[in-house]
Amino acid sequence: MNEEIKFILDTAQEAMDAAIKHLEKQLVNIRAGKASPAMLGSVMVDYYGSQTPLNQVANVNTPDGRTISVQPWEKSMLQEIERGIMLANLGFNPMNNGETIIINVPPLTEERRKDLAKQAKAETEDAKIGVRSARKEAMNDIKKADVSEDLQANAEIDIQELTDKYVKRIDDILDVKEKEIMTV
Repeated sequence: MNEEIKFILDTAQEAMDAAIKHLEKQLVNIRAGKASPAMLGSVMVDYYGSQTPLNQVANVNTPDGRTISVQPWEKSMLQEIERGIMLANLGFNPMNNGETIIINVPPLTEERRKDLAKQAKAETEDAKIGVRSARKEAMNDIKKADVSEDLQANAEIDIQELTDKYVKRIDDILDVKEKEIMTV
């Protein structure tokens, strides 16, 4: 295979991998019934005057599927952590027992599950757009490449096969996430 064509294919594959990684990161933030430390990933805490991510001032874990426990490294941070969770507007009601903050994760309603499934679908559509734009860019680069028409045609087939493979992977990721969201 021509070096120029190989470079174009590798670049397209890297862009498609990046779209999948971004999708997976976005889907982690979509809550699916079970408690997860990632649910508090966006919480910022006022740590001596500077906004700091919660996971840098406390240990966040899930003792069971319905509870998130936040254990601050400094007891003096309990109020600030509680305030940060409230300000993040995640719909949680933190309870402070003087040592840790306990958050009971309420079960999702059917309507909320459907909304979350729609949100997951929207994220997968964005990922597919990313994959398709990588394909379009690669196809344009192939047309500009200084190679024979046969090599161009073969490279275009390779790009299309790569695109189909990544779109299928995105659909599979969505299926898993939808099952996770809709499972009561």
